[in-house]
Amino acid sequence: MSYESPQAAAVAWLAYSQLATNIDQHTHDWLFDEGSLTRRLTRLSGGQFSVTPLFEGWQPLRDDECLALGIAPGAEGWVREVYLRGHGLPWVFARSVASRQALERGGLDLETLGSRSLGELLFCDQAFIRHPIEVRSYPQAWLPAEVAHDGLWGRRSRFERDGLDLLVAEVFLPALWQAAKEENR
Repeated sequence: MSYESPQAAAVAWLAYSQLATNIDQHTHDWLFDEGSLTRRLTRLSGGQFSVTPLFEGWQPLRDDECLALGIAPGAEGWVREVYLRGHGLPWVFARSVASRQALERGGLDLETLGSRSLGELLFCDQAFIRHPIEVRSYPQAWLPAEVAHDGLWGRRSRFERDGLDLLVAEVFLPALWQAAKEENR
């Protein structure tokens, strides 16, 4: 796994107001949609939505994640990586992280989610506040080998509830864009 310096990572994630690239309206709509991605994917797939856990466990967080969560570089946190699937195909790679300290005091047990969607949990709990969405071209080195491509768009948001901060990143994979394109026909 490749790491960036905190300064480079901070510059690489861009808020809507900082986005200096031309993104087509369709891509923009997906990246900056503030609703539940799980619900949107479920609708697009006609109910054929599922979550496939890839990794769950404690590990040092990336520098950009530590910076976004306001914790010391290299701090240990819970990492959950999953595919969000439509019709059995990986449509989105999602990586959710939280610091150990935040989880211990926040009372959220991420270890028991299994194949349930974290996003659905976050959107059902009215106490969670979603901070602004940031986007970037997601580094290929941060993706699972089977979906690693250059130029894939990713977004992330920090969700907060009573001192518990969760950082959720979602990377939109080619199969999603194909399905969304077919829906628009």
